[in-house]
Amino acid sequence: MFVKNNHMFTAPFSFEGRINRAEYGKSFGLYIVVAIIMNAIIANMLSQGALFLLLLYIPLVWFFLAQSVKRAHDLGNSGWYVLIPFYTIYLLFPLGQHGSNKYGPNPDGIGEDTYYSDNAPIDKV
Repeated sequence: MFVKNNHMFTAPFSFEGRINRAEYGKSFGLYIVVAIIMNAIIANMLSQGALFLLLLYIPLVWFFLAQSVKRAHDLGNSGWYVLIPFYTIYLLFPLGQHGSNKYGPNPDGIGEDTYYSDNAPIDKV
């Protein structure tokens, strides 16, 4: 049913699944660095190429939203939680849910002796 993801950034633009704190932290840092660089370039450009760089923000924001949603899934929360102010910063700190949840298996493989069925974790028999 779920496929375990052992590789960082396997589907960085997908809103499905879960990612751990390490992958989210790297995504968060990458987003900040790229956004700062793009802002510096746009600030120094005249209007000629700035529109093109502004269009590059679309995939950058999509990437960050997708990674944030997957991190919210790791905590067992809906992806809509990322719309809460400062929630994306909060996502850097808590551990994810042990075992599988309705969004997929634990990305660290912790607690995989249970599976998720009908809104409740159930031990395998």
